[in-house]
Amino acid sequence: MVEIATDEDGIARCSWACATTQYERYHDEEWGYPVGDDRRLFEKICLEGFQSGLSWRTILEKRENFRAAFYDFDFHKVAKFGEDDVERLLQDAGIIRHRGKIEATINNARRAVELIEETGSLAAYFWTFEPDDRMWDGRDMPGSTPQSAALSKDLKKRGWKFVGPTTAYAFMQAMGLVNDHAPGCDARGKVEAARDAFEVP
Repeated sequence: MVEIATDEDGIARCSWACATTQYERYHDEEWGYPVGDDRRLFEKICLEGFQSGLSWRTILEKRENFRAAFYDFDFHKVAKFGEDDVERLLQDAGIIRHRGKIEATINNARRAVELIEETGSLAAYFWTFEPDDRMWDGRDMPGSTPQSAALSKDLKKRGWKFVGPTTAYAFMQAMGLVNDHAPGCDARGKVEAARDAFEVP
């Protein structure tokens, strides 16, 4: 169970958010809030893939570098990357220099373009995986769910890479398909209010 912690500012947060100021800001302003912008959705799923096996703190510290390296995650531009770009990115100390993850990002950009041609937008596709019960009950947090497994399976069928069920669930948490702020967390109600006001694409 995720515990609640109160920082010096007196705000109750999920305890993990109090580890660093970066975590705190990410928790308060981003995590769990609904996202309908395709470029931001692509960024989130790519960064979750890069995070695999690493700490999220590492990703947050390098996020601006990732944005610069991948043209602010404009997947139309990234889809045109070739082997020279892979080699260039492997020399970029500002990002995670993992060939498989870099190549997966380029591959996934191409798959994103295809998906938009089919569904109209990434948002329209991803939001079909929202579970009926999107509020976490405060018990043991799952590493994956039937919905994340279904999303992972469908993405893999479409040729996406580095999108296993656990990565898919972290993405669902980040972009608001679920609200996993703990009961008693100040952001929990704010995220739910934002979701109620959000129009699903």
